[in-house]
Amino acid sequence: MFITILVAAIIYTAVTILAGACVGFGVGYLAARPAIAQLRDELADAAWQLAHDPLTGLYNRRGLRTAYAAFAATFPGQPVVAVLLDLDGFKDINDDHGHDVGDEVLIEIAERLAHVASVYGGEIARHSGDEFAAVFPVREHGISQIADALLAAVAAPIDVQAATGPAAVALSASIGLAVVDSNDPLEDVALHRADIAMYHAKRGGRNQHVLYTPGMTMPPSEARRGLRLRDLHQQRGVSA
Repeated sequence: MFITILVAAIIYTAVTILAGACVGFGVGYLAARPAIAQLRDELADAAWQLAHDPLTGLYNRRGLRTAYAAFAATFPGQPVVAVLLDLDGFKDINDDHGHDVGDEVLIEIAERLAHVASVYGGEIARHSGDEFAAVFPVREHGISQIADALLAAVAAPIDVQAATGPAAVALSASIGLAVVDSNDPLEDVALHRADIAMYHAKRGGRNQHVLYTPGMTMPPSEARRGLRLRDLHQQRGVSA
């Protein structure tokens, strides 16, 4: 009888302690929920910033690499269109209207290009300065159709608020495209070939797109603008 009472007492005590611990945990968890939620939001924001351009909200180079890896996983061994798009005459906008207007123009162009990318199932990034990079799966849409849509998105006039009042600015773009295997490296193959084609588009008069063909090489140096921001980043060992 004594043992039975003792066992019952032990069980009662254990249950009481466990219940108290559970209640304590529950109260502690409820008290910590705001801090946990804030930490979760901060981590999500930090992850977003690592992969996105702060001005336009597009992917940065790191984000595009992630998107390209997802393409390779989704379409293993399938053709992918790599695109480099450089804005023609963007420096003139900065010189004529100031960098604030230039930023406004970049944001508008980024929104337009993002819309084109969503229509054709691609991903786009601000690669550096006034240059954008994209990857598209090869589907029913023709490569020229994608390139023409990108050109049209850039060409539409943009209304801005300049120091002298409302103004409309217009740009064009030089676009290089390369069809590569989804398993090819992004920078060393896909974007490198698109870069070569893009400079041929500039040399050919700008406001056009050129598709990379085997054996195509970079145009003579006098046809180029010199080092770009992304070239300087790479020389300094900076990866964005």
